[in-house]
Amino acid sequence: MADATTEAADEAPKKKSKLPLLIGLVLMLLLGGGGFYAVYSGMILGPAAESDAHGDAAHAPEIVPDALPEIGFVALDPMLISLAGNGAKHLRFVAQLEVPLAYENDVAHLKPRVMDVLNGYLRAVDPALLEDPSALMRLRAQMLRRVQIVTGDGRVRDLLIVEFVLN
Repeated sequence: MADATTEAADEAPKKKSKLPLLIGLVLMLLLGGGGFYAVYSGMILGPAAESDAHGDAAHAPEIVPDALPEIGFVALDPMLISLAGNGAKHLRFVAQLEVPLAYENDVAHLKPRVMDVLNGYLRAVDPALLEDPSALMRLRAQMLRRVQIVTGDGRVRDLLIVEFVLN
């Protein structure tokens, strides 16, 4: 009986071979690298692969980026606005108006009115609202609407806020 237990203890469990795992790892790396090269070079899933394979590269469609819209930008003067409230807080605000090129001179002519509307609106805003990170999107929409009312329908496409610093 003692002999049977010593024989079982002497026989250590056989370790599995790591050769299949190693072969699988090497094959995975080779196939992954080959697949990457095939896609990157355009051999598969590339528009140039079909035209080059058939020899009609001259008939391949030319890729042309879309033309930029006819827009211009009217820069607004930097504004330093003292905010209402207990502490002496100031807001530094710089923006540009995106306008169609046809209305660029009209909007530049109305710039003093635009500045007045923005100054009046920003002075009336609660300083606690300005500290909220998501408030900038709402403020921007409100300011854009007011600017569009002043300049007329269709003259201002967007309000681009360049600087918005609260101190």
